[in-house]
Amino acid sequence: MLTLWVLARSDDKGLRYLDRVPAGVRVSIGLRVEDFAGPPPDALLNCWVGRETVEPVFHRAMPGPLRWIHSRSAGVDRMLFPALIESPVVVTNGRGVFGPGLGEYVAAAVLFFAKDLGRMRRSQAARRWDPFLVEWVRGRTLGIVGYGDIGRAIAERMRAFGMRILALRRRPERTAGDPPVDEVLDPGRLVELMGRSDYVVASTPLTAETRGLIGEREIAAMKPTGVLINVGRGAVVDEAALVRALVEGRIRGAALDVFETEPLPAEHPFWGMENVLLSPHCADQTQGWIEEAMQAFLDNLARFQRGEPLAGVVDKRRGY
Repeated sequence: MLTLWVLARSDDKGLRYLDRVPAGVRVSIGLRVEDFAGPPPDALLNCWVGRETVEPVFHRAMPGPLRWIHSRSAGVDRMLFPALIESPVVVTNGRGVFGPGLGEYVAAAVLFFAKDLGRMRRSQAARRWDPFLVEWVRGRTLGIVGYGDIGRAIAERMRAFGMRILALRRRPERTAGDPPVDEVLDPGRLVELMGRSDYVVASTPLTAETRGLIGEREIAAMKPTGVLINVGRGAVVDEAALVRALVEGRIRGAALDVFETEPLPAEHPFWGMENVLLSPHCADQTQGWIEEAMQAFLDNLARFQRGEPLAGVVDKRRGY
């Protein structure tokens, strides 16, 4: 009999899918150490709670049979801590679930600016007939900062529009010959990618190395017509530097789904900027995403029961 502890709020919509847990697995659900009694866990499922919740439960479970923690989300920056990183416990994430939705969001953001949909809506609201030339997406260059599962999903969709794709990743050799990509760059060429791209997408996870990765220097390298799209983590982009560039008109605009502080404070300047498209960190929350994310976990749970290699294993030291 395996024991699974699920870290989730009582109203989490994913809990309904735990009735699919296979026989031979004992399930306990809670948020606090005192919520879990009985045998220590063999596995933990983290349903979008942070380190402040995960860490005390982890210490309650250790030492013990705990061998695996699964993060339902793709990002694990909020749940990693030194003791977990140093332990032999395997961490997996929801890799593969969120890429398609974020790929469609990026397509929408690119089209929003290329076709100037904001202008169309303003003219419609004013009942003003205002024809103008719209731009091609075809032939433009899209730079992807962080070419993993999500980056590839973005590249596949934007390649279909006829865009040229530049990809930046820590180990470029892993993307060599990948059909959606025209050119792969190493991290030392970030400024070059920023300058060559008409649209830049940040899809990198948040780590010590990527915090503030896109800052004053990188934004300054963008074309005046350039657009920055962030679907990774808010803190990857220096928001103060981005605000200055947007206010001063040094870049065309930004589409942002993630922010340094969430929810975005009501006084933040992003709210009042017409050259910014905002979404409240929901671009990957497509219809059915919870069921898909829970099924990905359940598939991994079956592998864990059988002693097979797990999918979506995270490099805990690198943070993704």
